[in-house]
Amino acid sequence: METEEIVPRLPVIGEAAPEFDALTTHGRLKLSDLRGKWVILFSHPADFTPVCTTEFMAFAGIADELAKLNVQLVGLSIDSVHSHLAWVRSIKEKMGVEIPFPVIADLDMKVAKSYGMIHPGQSNTATIRTVFFIDDKGIMRAMLYYPMSNGRSMPEILRLTKALQTSDEHHIATPANWQPGDKVLVPAPTTPEGIEKRLKEGYECKDWYLCFKKL
Repeated sequence: METEEIVPRLPVIGEAAPEFDALTTHGRLKLSDLRGKWVILFSHPADFTPVCTTEFMAFAGIADELAKLNVQLVGLSIDSVHSHLAWVRSIKEKMGVEIPFPVIADLDMKVAKSYGMIHPGQSNTATIRTVFFIDDKGIMRAMLYYPMSNGRSMPEILRLTKALQTSDEHHIATPANWQPGDKVLVPAPTTPEGIEKRLKEGYECKDWYLCFKKL
């Protein structure tokens, strides 16, 4: 019997994130239940594995700061809820770290497939390390993909969350390596008249299209 080929179907930035209704370590959860909050949905290859364990402890370490930013963390892997619960308990008992966020049990791979978390070049039965940033209106805002062999950077996840929220609040863009408190970018003008006006508006301009300001 031939096995079905898995072709990743990726979500699209700027469109609604795929809805899910899943069993988690905190009970059933729908993405729509979290409307009004930002959501960071992330997948890991498997419970009781070295890199994933370090990542779960690291995500737990930034959970409080994310909560202050109105962000709900949600984990996922293609494991049972019993496996998740046992692993979370093990992390608390052996490493002294409590995992405060729900973890989706995705044995039928419904959520994983709808979010393009399974890449056959890595595995047909385990998710790669994805991170999806979903805003408070349920719109996909950013996506990060990592291979199974390498853990993620929590400072970058925090930085990108703050950058997205700052862009929304102030209608600006952020430059490379931006950190909160750094200067931001003013959107470039789109007309000749706009160019002339921009150069007289008092911003720190390197050229008409590259202008910085302090918030």
